[in-house]
Amino acid sequence: MVKDNYIVGVLIGLALPFLGFIGFYEWKFSLFSVQEFLTLLNQQKSILSAMISVSLLLNGAVLTFFFQKEKDKTAKGIFFTTCVYAVAAIAVKWFL
Repeated sequence: MVKDNYIVGVLIGLALPFLGFIGFYEWKFSLFSVQEFLTLLNQQKSILSAMISVSLLLNGAVLTFFFQKEKDKTAKGIFFTTCVYAVAAIAVKWFL
């Protein structure tokens, strides 16, 4: 099992949304090439905001798992990165 460590939590919290990005692409936009999809993201920031939000669901699930396993330091690291991603999602939605 993973050590109860803030750094491990931050690394997990940073990695999981990227898996969520890939899953979102496959779920909604797999008909587009990656290059076309990136162009679309650049043109329509609301898609990027939605993609970030959906990707954070993975962090929420894993965060709950670590709290239930009483790995509080790891869960706090995941929570920290989830907050950073949430602020990024809001910034993309409002300012870009």
